[in-house]
Amino acid sequence: MPLTHEVRDDTAHVHIEGELTIYTVAELSAALLPHLGASPRLALDLSDVTEIDGAGLQWLAFIQREAGPTLSLAGQSQAVAQVLQLCRGALV
Repeated sequence: MPLTHEVRDDTAHVHIEGELTIYTVAELSAALLPHLGASPRLALDLSDVTEIDGAGLQWLAFIQREAGPTLSLAGQSQAVAQVLQLCRGALV
């Protein structure tokens, strides 16, 4: 799962491509966790996520808990939007 990270102004912009599933969340966590807290804000771009499952949803909940109010979604794919809609906006 490709992850790109760029800091602009006071925001860490993280773009994730591919699956956000049980098969990728461990690798994704290892790549993202060092960046949490490094900038005052975190913008997570999920516009190129092709698939998300329960593990991906749990990962998003974890990131939301860790980042707190500094987290924003900069984009979301149709797959992500559908899952978040199913959860009735309980996340992000």
